[in-house]
Parts: sequence; structure tokens; C-alpha cells
Amino acid sequence: MKRLLHIFLLLAVGMNMFAAKQYMDSCMIRIENGDTLYMAWLHDVWVYPPMKFKNKRQEKFYWRTVRDVKKCLPYAKMITEDMKYADAELAKLPDDKSRRKWWKSYEKTLFKKYEKDFRGMYASQGMMLMKLMDRETDRTSYELIKQYKGKAAANWWQLVAKLFKNDLKEEYDAADKDKIIERVINLVEAGQL
Repeated sequence: MKRLLHIFLLLAVGMNMFAAKQYMDSCMIRIENGDTLYMAWLHDVWVYPPMKFKNKRQEKFYWRTVRDVKKCLPYAKMITEDMKYADAELAKLPDDKSRRKWWKSYEKTLFKKYEKDFRGMYASQGMMLMKLMDRETDRTSYELIKQYKGKAAANWWQLVAKLFKNDLKEEYDAADKDKIIERVINLVEAGQL
């Protein structure tokens, strides 16, 4: 009977390991004093008080924020990786002329990669992407445009943003103004929303 129980436990652990193959870095089997221990590291779980909405408008705003974060967060992370790559490549180049040439070709690649998806975004999702980029890079959209395209382009896009009642220089404030967005991001990243 003991032998059958051991075989069953070994099969159960093996099946769990097979099912959790994508999380192999967070699972481990360790044998200690003849005992087999199954160890797993779990993801963070965020616990917030339930949302209480004063009216339908507030509830609609919350669910729109959830929709926008779910759509824009992966793009913010991908763009951040693209920026790291671009910064590393630009640092390798010896002079401004070669940097401009490389940047022009890389910019075309980025347009091909993202243009179709970005054209299908709502204005609220574009604003959310700007906030998420500030959160990921700790630099405002204005600073990013200024770094890659120059001060004149940054001022131009700031003017365009102002026409649409937006501000490229606005910083992400997770503690106060953007705390609902931060809550949604934490829940989305943890797979709870």
C-alpha cells in the first residue's frame, strides 16, 4: 500500500511539473532525508478593498481604465525594450551622422512594427500609453521625444497635445493622481484582472 501511495504521489508531482512547464524556473523537487519535497514559488497576490462606485459614470471610468491598461501595458513594455536596444546601438556609433542614419532606418522598422496597432487605438488608450511609458522609463513623453527627435519636435508635439487638452510633460503619479491606474496595473500583471 505504501509503495502504491509513493507511486501515486510521484505521478501527481510529475503531472504537476508537466502542467507547470512554463513556470519551471519557479518549481523544484528536492529530496531531503529520504523525503521528496515539492517546492513552488508563487506570484504576488494583490489584495485591495472592493471598488465602490458612487455612480455609473465612475464605474464606466474604472472599466475603461482596465480596458486601456490591458491593451497598452504590453506595448509599453515592448517599447521600453526597443528603447533599451536603440540606446545601446546608438551608444556604439562614433558620430552624429551615423547615429542619425541608424535612427532613421530603425524608426522605419518601428513604424512597421507598431503603426497598424496604434492606428486602431482610442485617444484614451494613447494617453494611457503615454502614462505607462512614463511609469516604465521614468521619463515623460516630452523628454522621450526630445531625446530621440530633438527639442523642436518635442515642442511641436507638446503644442499638438495641448490643442487636445493633454500634456506631454505630465508625470505619472502612482501615489495620488494615478493610483487607480497603478491598482489596475498591479492586478493585471498578477493575472487577477
